[in-house]
Amino acid sequence: MKSLLATCLVLLLAPPVPAGAAVQAPSATATLGTVAPAAPVATSGSDADYRLGSGDKIRVEVYKEPQLSQSLQVRPDGKISMPLLGDVVATGLTPVQLRDQIGTALRTYVNNPVVTVMVVEALASTVYVMGEVNKPGTIALAGPTTVLQALAMAGGLTQWARTGKIRILRNGARGVETIKFNYNDAIDGAPLVYVQRGDTVIVP
Repeated sequence: MKSLLATCLVLLLAPPVPAGAAVQAPSATATLGTVAPAAPVATSGSDADYRLGSGDKIRVEVYKEPQLSQSLQVRPDGKISMPLLGDVVATGLTPVQLRDQIGTALRTYVNNPVVTVMVVEALASTVYVMGEVNKPGTIALAGPTTVLQALAMAGGLTQWARTGKIRILRNGARGVETIKFNYNDAIDGAPLVYVQRGDTVIVP
């Protein structure tokens, strides 16, 4: 009898639970610990078409190897100097190509090196924009610049521009190369195309 009375008393004193309310179980305590940072992703994508030149300032990061990470400037001879590696040719390479070259060379000294190459500042260089733009002429580049950005710096296209017939003339090892560029495709999300030192962009 006493046990039954005690049970009834507990039920009477307990706060009522609203109808439909869910009763939550106590949450588990999270285990404390340190989460290791993810390895950085090496430069790719939009920087892939920009080619390094003398005077460019770059940052080379080697993951978990601070003594190998360097802020460098491409010398007039087109090379940079890296610890352990000595002189490395940089001019004419994209950041991705330079990254791969450094990473391959470092495998002799570092187990599975993860290398990132970033263009911090490009030496002022010029391209030429002519034809149906509002401000044709020479454009000084302060860093990696897409064709769209170069056209914007030239004042944009005129109403007579043939947007699907734009050409980029580029001096290469085999002479002058002609690169076709479609403005409409570019603004619709086509892969970015970068201008290089000495390029001539012609808008018919």
